[in-house]
Amino acid sequence: MSEFLNKTIARARSLHKTIVLPEGEDARTVEAARKVVDAEIARVIVLGAAEVIKGFGVNLEGIEIIDPLVSGDTEELAEQLYTLRKDKGLSREQAAELLRDELYYGVMLVKSGKADGMVAGAAHATSDVLRPALQILKTAPGMRLVSAFFVIVVPDSDYGEQGVFVFADSGLVENPNAEALSEIAISSADSFHSLVGKTARVALLSYSTYGSAHSELTEKVVEATKLARSKRPDLILDGELQLDAAIVASVGAAKAPGSPVAGTANTLIFPDLNSGNISYKLAQRLARAEAYGPITQGIARPVNDLSRGASVEDIVGVVAITAVQAQ
Repeated sequence: MSEFLNKTIARARSLHKTIVLPEGEDARTVEAARKVVDAEIARVIVLGAAEVIKGFGVNLEGIEIIDPLVSGDTEELAEQLYTLRKDKGLSREQAAELLRDELYYGVMLVKSGKADGMVAGAAHATSDVLRPALQILKTAPGMRLVSAFFVIVVPDSDYGEQGVFVFADSGLVENPNAEALSEIAISSADSFHSLVGKTARVALLSYSTYGSAHSELTEKVVEATKLARSKRPDLILDGELQLDAAIVASVGAAKAPGSPVAGTANTLIFPDLNSGNISYKLAQRLARAEAYGPITQGIARPVNDLSRGASVEDIVGVVAITAVQAQ
């Protein structure tokens, strides 16, 4: 287990947050819930049919189990959902039907304050996880965009923050324009500081450094850098930078002399989802990096998505991150 995750778990323990895991009919979720409770990372609510959850043979002591189909709270939550969405044409009957879906039920637990965050995606597509979050929780105050990042922890590395990076967007926004890319950069800087506890040094990446090439692709990154600086002059941020110029000190000094970021970047902003997603998987597989995410940013309360190939340990790590985000 990395130092980053150890520190995140220690922080989560001190916060005593409650995290809802809606996919209780997946054995990985129940096993992860047991580990989370045993390690005192968070309180846990698991959603699903009790007989199915008990059938996995996991000790359920200290884990709250709710079946949305029979819970006594479902009617109350459905009425709250109706109130929230009636202006969008949602009827009471439709609200009650949506609450039969464990993902909607989980988000309503977060909205009502009965849980502080939600982790799902081991058994659902990203769109299914995020749809109720965006409909019900909406974006955080001052945020214009919901995006996603991975925390990448590269073993035995001096790059980044002793091997710790944020890669964004690596999970959600396909082809951001310059405005959206600037928002991703700002959100990612704040996420890095919140989770890692260190100052973010943000590099907006390209195949060009400081005008070594010119195209629509490079100009998008140049414009995004200008926009991000104008919105948040307090951030340490630069672009456009090639990856080696962003993280390798000697290359940064040669290609971008005087840059406040070159050679020291710990928060990497990719120009599109293709490059961001490919890069995190390369780091995970070739550098044997730990990859936690995709972690969402910009939602009013934390709802995080998992890869459908997530391990029990992955779920535990994302629960700890979600608990820290919930502070």
